[in-house]
Amino acid sequence: MKTLRLLLAGITALTLASNGSAISQPLSPADEKLGKVHFATSCAAGVAQEFDHAMALLHSFEFPAAITGFQTVLRADPTCGIAEWGIAMSTWGNPFGGLRAPRVVQDGLAAVGRAQSIGAKTERERAYISAVALLYTDADTQDQRARTLAYERAMEKLHGQYPADLEATVFYALAIDQTALPTDKTYANQLKAAAILEELFKVEPDHPGVTHYLIHSYDVPPLAPRGLPYARRYADLAPDAPHALHMPAHTFTRVGSWQESIDTNIRSHDAAMVRGDSGEGLHAMDYMTYAYLQTAQDIAAKRVVDELAQLIAKQPTSTAGPGLAGGFPATAIPARYALERGQWVEAASLSVHPTAQPYMEAMTHFARALGAARSGHVDAVKAEVDRLTALRDAEIQAKDAYWTTQVDIQRQGATAWLLWAQGRKAEALKSMEVAAALEDTTEKSAVTPGPLAPAHELLGDMLLEVKQPARALKEYEFSLKKEPNRFRSVYGAGHAAEMAGAKQTAHTYYAQLLKICERADASARPELDHARTFVGK
Repeated sequence: MKTLRLLLAGITALTLASNGSAISQPLSPADEKLGKVHFATSCAAGVAQEFDHAMALLHSFEFPAAITGFQTVLRADPTCGIAEWGIAMSTWGNPFGGLRAPRVVQDGLAAVGRAQSIGAKTERERAYISAVALLYTDADTQDQRARTLAYERAMEKLHGQYPADLEATVFYALAIDQTALPTDKTYANQLKAAAILEELFKVEPDHPGVTHYLIHSYDVPPLAPRGLPYARRYADLAPDAPHALHMPAHTFTRVGSWQESIDTNIRSHDAAMVRGDSGEGLHAMDYMTYAYLQTAQDIAAKRVVDELAQLIAKQPTSTAGPGLAGGFPATAIPARYALERGQWVEAASLSVHPTAQPYMEAMTHFARALGAARSGHVDAVKAEVDRLTALRDAEIQAKDAYWTTQVDIQRQGATAWLLWAQGRKAEALKSMEVAAALEDTTEKSAVTPGPLAPAHELLGDMLLEVKQPARALKEYEFSLKKEPNRFRSVYGAGHAAEMAGAKQTAHTYYAQLLKICERADASARPELDHARTFVGK
């Protein structure tokens, strides 16, 4: 494995430690396949190709490489102020990456300052620089949402002033997506952005940003099927960008097309590791693990877990910060591997690692809480609930509304299982209903393929145990609307229908499970054995 480098890459949730090494042996701009981008500038004619190359990398969220490209432009033409705009945009990183760390704001503001100092030769370029400045300026007095809304308004104005500027239109659409609220179930922003991008796609089908941002626009359960044509195009459009190889998995996960997700994430992981881009490689590994586990390919999932352990073991001991073991994928993957297989003792004994963000650590404590509760260790569950409460409070203190909600869903769900372990079944059901209702108000982050355990699915599990299969079936079916083809929800629906005497419904769900798990390991899980027996009858 390549030595770890800085994995921030604009995705706060993927912030991992590194030794700062650069991307290894990148292809030349002429050789890389990244789609077609042209950003007209007033810079020296000789830097146009490198500038467009950096823009293509930016549109595929290859942020460190994009910064390197813009720096190359500046070395060739120090008067190219718009290249510093590119650095500022790349420093901001993934617009769906949550709250920016102070260092990100500091670095971005420095790039803006350099852009303003160098200046730009056209009013259009000055408008771009003024717009990106709004993302960073007054961060000590304005929260991030206020700044992103200001940026969106600036890009709307820029787009209006230069309607023929494709890049202005693309970045305006992305700005609309960036300000979408997870609580807005009309998906107004996503649909507005998609409408703009759909029109652009008709004339610029090879532009990586257009295709990429359409996938993001449709990255919510009700809209995900609309993203399939773009998901199936993007990886081949920009095959030398590891993120472009991964991004289709967002759509494939949303529609439950697990093997497509596995295949594209394998490509992304391999390309990322060749480039030394461990952050993207780990991101692909998380999505890959999730898909393997839904299809009961547990041996393949274990290989990913083992690779992760090797990466952690090889991490330089001098690395500052929480380290690789505290990053989002490294925290999520072991938790998924235990919970999806129903290995409760394994889940209860997961190791807790220091993390950069409270919500990352919360995943481990949530998994440990479920494992301890299902194993009957009441005191251990209480300790995990207490820790989740403290982590939720830390997110409140950080003024991170989104992750506060996500951790609170886990805290509420863990509380429900604590009550369950204490024998207080009615109270446990009410608590889990609260968790499910809260989960309904939000959406998953782009950093994750899905929750460790959907609240409606957990509620269905509880209802089955208290012999309320009809209610349980409704909960599993509700869960499947948001998380289609999830192994535990599909099996739960089949089991609930069987217990309720709805044999045809049970047969349908069990047959669906067997179809999902066509590539499952031999005798991988008892649930599959039961489904085969039922369908055979």
